[in-house]
Amino acid sequence: MTGPADKPADLGEFGRIAKFFAPLAATPGALGLTDDAALVDCPAGERLVVTVDAMVEGVHFLPDDPPDLVARKLVRVNLSDLAAMAARPVGYLLTTALPKSRGDDWLAGFAAGLAQDQAEFGITLLGGDSVSTQGPISLTLTAFGRVADGAEVRRGGARPGDLVFVTGTIGDGALGLEAAQGKLDGVLDPVDVAYLADRYRLPQPRVGLGPRLSGLASAMMDVSDGLVGDLGHICEVSGVAGLIEAGQVPLSAAAARLPDRLATVLTGGDDYELLFTAPPERQAAVQAAAVAAGVPVTVIGRIEAGQGVRVLDPAGGALALTGVGWRHF
Repeated sequence: MTGPADKPADLGEFGRIAKFFAPLAATPGALGLTDDAALVDCPAGERLVVTVDAMVEGVHFLPDDPPDLVARKLVRVNLSDLAAMAARPVGYLLTTALPKSRGDDWLAGFAAGLAQDQAEFGITLLGGDSVSTQGPISLTLTAFGRVADGAEVRRGGARPGDLVFVTGTIGDGALGLEAAQGKLDGVLDPVDVAYLADRYRLPQPRVGLGPRLSGLASAMMDVSDGLVGDLGHICEVSGVAGLIEAGQVPLSAAAARLPDRLATVLTGGDDYELLFTAPPERQAAVQAAAVAAGVPVTVIGRIEAGQGVRVLDPAGGALALTGVGWRHF
């Protein structure tokens, strides 16, 4: 019979690095995680694109979410930012702040999720840091990508007359949080609930389409804080106004069964779909790029002179929204 004294001791900081993270650092530039920095090559004619996102337990993921899915969401929200600048992902740095209650078993699942997405997206761990905390889990990932010099797509290029496009479906992320919290049990079929919860926990970064939109999209970002608010960011930087036709916003079958959640769909965020603008004469080329990438795109509005974002309801009337997107502060 065994007791607490027989429980294997945690590996400790350096033991955890050696067991869980060093196997993920396959590129020579990671130096086997034996140094405090990594080496990242950038071929002539290309630029390095760098983005960072943090996720905090209870804010960006639920305390009982499986650790492998937490890891994969962390990777994917960063890859979505790279795709939104038309960059190809290369690798990442990772910082974990974990409470002592999250032992080696949790970290093993977390590392397995990282390994799964490294294989899927062709990236590698370059380094990072690990610390303990008395608060909730806090995770920060810095992703690196490459783009040909001058081929990046930024937020500031939208012009009046441009069409507004989105990839995939909108609203599943915010509705998925409700599903994961059990708020849609009895409201939707269990299959729909599971679908939406999966969309919240495991977004699909459009890394295959983003680079194909270089030279086609005039402005681009991803939908993280809410469709209306994020189009507002593009419009503010570009010095233009935007119009969204709510009836044209693509919905999943599950989201379409919740017509009373239209405001959540438009402002909830966590979709990590691409939101971009392009002149009408490029629409056919945009659609061809989408077909090549296997990602659906939909025209949902247009860019106008002025400022701000207007939303028309499915009947064509002005839609008033109390909030336009997620804000931390």
